[in-house]
Amino acid sequence: MNDWLKTDCDHVWHPYSAMGSDLPVYAVESAQGVRIRLQDGRELIDGMASWWCVIHGYNHPVINRAIETQLQKMSHVMFGGLTHEPAVTLAEKLVAITPEFLQCVFFSDSGSVSVEVALKMAVQYWHAKGQASKQHFLTIRHGYHGDTFGAMSVCDPVTGMHGLFSGMLPKQFFVNAPRCKFGEACTESDLAEFKQTLHQHQNEIAAVILEPIVQGAGGMRFYSAEYLQRVRQLCDEFNVLLILDEIATGFGRSGKLFACEHANIAPDIMCVGKALTGGYMTLAATLTTRQIAQTISEGNPGVFMHGPTFMANPLACAAANASIDLLLQSDWQGKIQCIQQALINGLAPCKDLTHVNDVRILGAIGVVEMRHPVDMRTIQPAFVEAGVWVRPFGKLVYLMPPFVMHDDDLHKLTTAVCKVVANINTKK
Repeated sequence: MNDWLKTDCDHVWHPYSAMGSDLPVYAVESAQGVRIRLQDGRELIDGMASWWCVIHGYNHPVINRAIETQLQKMSHVMFGGLTHEPAVTLAEKLVAITPEFLQCVFFSDSGSVSVEVALKMAVQYWHAKGQASKQHFLTIRHGYHGDTFGAMSVCDPVTGMHGLFSGMLPKQFFVNAPRCKFGEACTESDLAEFKQTLHQHQNEIAAVILEPIVQGAGGMRFYSAEYLQRVRQLCDEFNVLLILDEIATGFGRSGKLFACEHANIAPDIMCVGKALTGGYMTLAATLTTRQIAQTISEGNPGVFMHGPTFMANPLACAAANASIDLLLQSDWQGKIQCIQQALINGLAPCKDLTHVNDVRILGAIGVVEMRHPVDMRTIQPAFVEAGVWVRPFGKLVYLMPPFVMHDDDLHKLTTAVCKVVANINTKK
């Protein structure tokens, strides 16, 4: 073992892992395009886009150049009382491509924090309107919104990852996730519990928060666009705000630029992150309407009570501007359609396996749901041995490839998944 890899083992705590864990950790030397090069010389086709964010691939010359240019001017400057062109340009781009009424942009440095910001906006909005009792949130089960405390409180309290902290988290309202799948109609029974909860607790609920169409780390479920339309209508009927968490789905992943476009609706508050910078740097944003922003600004204490130190970091904003331009100037819709078809064709053999519960694809998202949780000690090395980087969790083996991946690499990726899944040892 190399000295620095041993140091990693001794001192570095990786996400969702134990210190001293026997789960394998692979040393990366470099990354280029859709490939990760390990220190031992092996190259892996990246099926995860580094947790869904590296949509243009690694080491892209356009984003590299944008960061290098910005670096010659300044790498960072505080955003309190100061501003800079990369942030203003980015805000202008986000306002232009998101739903029409979202006109005000608050920058933060991670997706979880953008959710915290959204929750605080909703509570402070109702406080400013003299309805301070509206400080709780309604959401559906199987959701995931991040790992900070406010975000954890609106993640699934039973099947989610944060049950350990349930005793100290704010208590929110949860209803069953819709059973109507993407492409299906939504029935009254799908909405009955949701509507009843709003009716009973509308004076306590500040906002509904949802991942639109695609529930990510809580189960990789795809639900009906009509359900989302009806939720928007119910929020209006019962006078609560709608927050949409587009952190995983934003910037084309679902086949639309933002997943809420599948339902042709607009939220009152929207969170974006992950692919915002093309995976180069951590950056997120929370967008809201001018009416909400003005109400908060005119209420007590007259300011929005949040301010991250690295808010609107110039390097990150420069990367985001370049990434958005790259996306919009490309045939991204055509690329997503090609990826979707490749995933449909390539993962089809998994449907015939008895230990596979379901295979589902939407846009550049492919999911193979097992009947039992996978054993990471065996499945992760098997994927690496097959020349691909896939990081399953729980019962889910899923793919979120970079948008620039070509057909031959997609074929290699899905072939490897089918082969490994066919030989998998599941743990009951």
